[in-house]
Amino acid sequence: MSFVETLDSLALKKSELVQRFEPLIVPKSDQELEAMAQTSRAFTLQNFGCTMRLFAPLYLSNECINNCQYCGFSRDNPILRVTLAVDEVLAEAQHLARQGFRQILLVAGEHPKFVSGGYLAECVRALAPDFSSISIEVGPMDTDDYVPIVEAGAEGLVVYQETYNRGVYAEMHTAGPKRDFNYRLDCAERGYAAGFRRLGIGALIGLSRWQDEAVALAAHLEHLFKRCWQAHITVSIPRLRPAAGGFRPLFTMSDREVVQLVCALRITFPQVGIVLSTRERAPLRDALASIGVTMMSAGSHTEPGGYTRQGRKHLHRTVRGRIIAPEYQDGEDQLATGQFEISDERSPAEIAAVLRNRGLEPVWKDWDQALCSA
Repeated sequence: MSFVETLDSLALKKSELVQRFEPLIVPKSDQELEAMAQTSRAFTLQNFGCTMRLFAPLYLSNECINNCQYCGFSRDNPILRVTLAVDEVLAEAQHLARQGFRQILLVAGEHPKFVSGGYLAECVRALAPDFSSISIEVGPMDTDDYVPIVEAGAEGLVVYQETYNRGVYAEMHTAGPKRDFNYRLDCAERGYAAGFRRLGIGALIGLSRWQDEAVALAAHLEHLFKRCWQAHITVSIPRLRPAAGGFRPLFTMSDREVVQLVCALRITFPQVGIVLSTRERAPLRDALASIGVTMMSAGSHTEPGGYTRQGRKHLHRTVRGRIIAPEYQDGEDQLATGQFEISDERSPAEIAAVLRNRGLEPVWKDWDQALCSA
């Protein structure tokens, strides 16, 4: 059964696991939350040891044909856009490799003219010799379209539903193929069928009540653990950050509630990977590293070319589908616009040092694919 049917009946029928999850996200006293944190920490140590996987996002393109009210890349935003050539992608990646990264996430807006399956496969193929783990976070595709990307060397697929509330989803996505809620919802399973062995899902916190998103997210995780049992599954709960377009979150989630949700996910799913990005402030990231998070980004840029200023020669704006030369405002940086603002601006080396001081070992490199396939 597709998760679409499970989600649509969730209000009336919840599994035993989801019913056990729900009490973990109701308001807790300080004593109760501390008990949850201790349990979460114990499960994390038991299943992941004293390690933290570090990765870096590498943005390939901020071109997009979708109108998403909350996203800086939204089609109607008059931003500076670029799609990096493969040699420019390689230059960005080499910078990350020099910093120690061997796990990388390729990110792009959804625009078939600029970000085709062939382009993605070519990028992955160019990076595969230097990176033991390559994942992609792009617009959803059919299973057959994913296969060449997997064959080129990608092992991970990340796709956030953004919100599991159908009504809110329709309001937020006003144009473009992303309006198809069900197609996005089933994306992880199509990727698994194509051969991806790391699957990442998540909800963008701020579009709907976080408790409602959390229940749907837990149900989705349970579904994937059953259907995609050979994959390593990760979950993320990113909170909305300021971005081009000026969208304001409709709902809020406090730092305390973020901690509670991380603990609830760890207690309910002891073996799930929990990802935390540089969207969050450094003190919160440091605290969660010891409680339940197992993978985090470091030193991130959310604009194509942000690490080494690649792509400046072919920057442009897009107006109603037409590419036009940019006219720079006084003092404007001649660099592509980022997807959102980050909060933790520490370097990868600084974050690694903090982790070590907390008794955690930063893991820059995953097992080589050659060893995994032997």
